[in-house]
Amino acid sequence: MQQREFLFVLGSARPDGNTEHLARRSAESLPEHTGRKWLSLIEHQLPIFEDIRHHETRKYEIASDSERTLLDATLAATDIVIASPVYWYSVSASTKLYLDHWSGWMRLPDVDFRKRMASKTLWAISAFSDEDPVGAQPLIETIRMTAEYLNMKWGGTLLGYGNRPADVMDDVASMERASQFFASI
Repeated sequence: MQQREFLFVLGSARPDGNTEHLARRSAESLPEHTGRKWLSLIEHQLPIFEDIRHHETRKYEIASDSERTLLDATLAATDIVIASPVYWYSVSASTKLYLDHWSGWMRLPDVDFRKRMASKTLWAISAFSDEDPVGAQPLIETIRMTAEYLNMKWGGTLLGYGNRPADVMDDVASMERASQFFASI
């Protein structure tokens, strides 16, 4: 059996935010031998994505070192955890940009992105600042439907409440859910 390698893609606009706290707490419950890689989209900023699918003379290519790092880490992982706070009822702008680049990566020669993604599991972790988690539904569906589109396994969603920095750490229910999120691995 292949050792599992988790890639945590941190999509918050601030380091050490509530979503990252949830993700780090959840990772503590992974089996000891499970690989963990953490990449912040703040630290690995991607160039703007330009859709050139129907352009006759231009082809997709890797445009930056950050893009290469994210592509390589995405392909190397068995499990990809999108850790994005709820921003305007969906994923953060940097997370959306990361997912947009998947469209280009599907068209890179000799990468077989779509085929390689089908063997992976996609997870979602998010903090939201509303008392009602229904506002996180568009984020959940964005990530779940991405998994479905690429024939990936859907791992599920971990939601936690946190409005101000570090609030989630004081929310006992959120921290308990985080500590159990990967319990079935």
